[in-house]
Amino acid sequence: MCCVFVAMQRGLSPAMQSAIERKRAMQQGDPRAIQQQINRNKKKRKVADKILSRRVKDLVPESQAYMDLLAFERKLDSTIMRKRLDIQEALKRPMKQKRKLRIFISNTFYPAKAEVEDGEESVPSWELRVEGRLLDDTSDQNKVKRKFSVFFKSLVIELDKDLYGPDSHLVEWHRTATTNETDGFQVKRPGDKNVKCTILLMLDYQPLQFKLDSRLARLLGVHTQTRPVIINSLWQYIKTHKLQDKHEREYINCDKYLQGIFQVNKMKFAEIPQRLHPLLMPPDPIVINHTIVVEGQDAGKKTSCYDIEVEVDDTLKQQMNSFLLSTQSQQEISSLDTKIHDTVETINQLKTNREFLLQFAKSPQEFINNWLVSQTRDLKVMTDVVGNPEEERNSDYFFQPWSQEAVCRYFYSKVQQRRAELEQILTKAN
Repeated sequence: MCCVFVAMQRGLSPAMQSAIERKRAMQQGDPRAIQQQINRNKKKRKVADKILSRRVKDLVPESQAYMDLLAFERKLDSTIMRKRLDIQEALKRPMKQKRKLRIFISNTFYPAKAEVEDGEESVPSWELRVEGRLLDDTSDQNKVKRKFSVFFKSLVIELDKDLYGPDSHLVEWHRTATTNETDGFQVKRPGDKNVKCTILLMLDYQPLQFKLDSRLARLLGVHTQTRPVIINSLWQYIKTHKLQDKHEREYINCDKYLQGIFQVNKMKFAEIPQRLHPLLMPPDPIVINHTIVVEGQDAGKKTSCYDIEVEVDDTLKQQMNSFLLSTQSQQEISSLDTKIHDTVETINQLKTNREFLLQFAKSPQEFINNWLVSQTRDLKVMTDVVGNPEEERNSDYFFQPWSQEAVCRYFYSKVQQRRAELEQILTKAN
């Protein structure tokens, strides 16, 4: 009986045999088996591979809790995927928040010294410094502080032209591709008189912003904004006043205000960006009037503070980027999915083994007969054997009614084959 049972085990399905062999090889520490197991785990899994069969659910009613968790996981994966797509769409749009930038403008006066090392008298001079920092920008000590110059595209300091002449009264800084960011700007000039200066700061808007023509700004209620926001505001005005042509939907019928701005009675939607171009101008610079005091009791170091609004990247954007780029959770989920797939595969193999043994225990003789018939059928398929070798071993098989006709057909086919060969030989000889 033991030999029969071993033979029956050898007649298991290929999947079961391979699984048993893999398990034995893994237990014995075979390197090739271990590598094959790793490659098998890397193979793409399907969601259906994690579903338990109905037979398993009938045998183990508690498995319904696992199926409920599986359904919840599908809903959760769908929700997470939808949110990831929402985040990707949100990151395509500029995410800015307004912050206060405090600008410190200080000047220091250096009086002349009577004697210096080389015997010459020094000239009185002053030094002007323009610095700044974001308010409440010290919440995170590990965060890299922004340099003062990153907020500006250009800076111009205009000194009193009467004191310093037309050639040296302007101090300019403009951003270039190779600009090194700095925490402040410093200007030093000789002089012992109070100097009136004008500081022009041009903010570096990202994305670019434009100042609207005064008539269009009053009409739309927008002074300085990005091009998409301006076009959207114009479209909202068109929709609110129903200026879209009822018959030709690609045209806009201008009202008296738009006619005065665009100088046309009718225009196409596609023409709006082109017609807006001459109405968009660079934003106004921030103008600060400052007096460099070097006379009287106020001479020395004097500091003035100014607060301006600047736009910085929303911190939420960085967190969203980190969430999308994070792979740690994905690796952990993938590892757990692999364990689930392996466990379900083991359960299915154990179910097959159980059914095999139950059928054998119920009726060993009938089961062995059916198993032999099944194995014979599989052997014929694998070896491409035609007919039934077991029946052909008996002589009665060849005394059936069809045998005489089969013999006649066989000899007829042989005669025809031989005739064809002779005709081919005679044709070559002639």
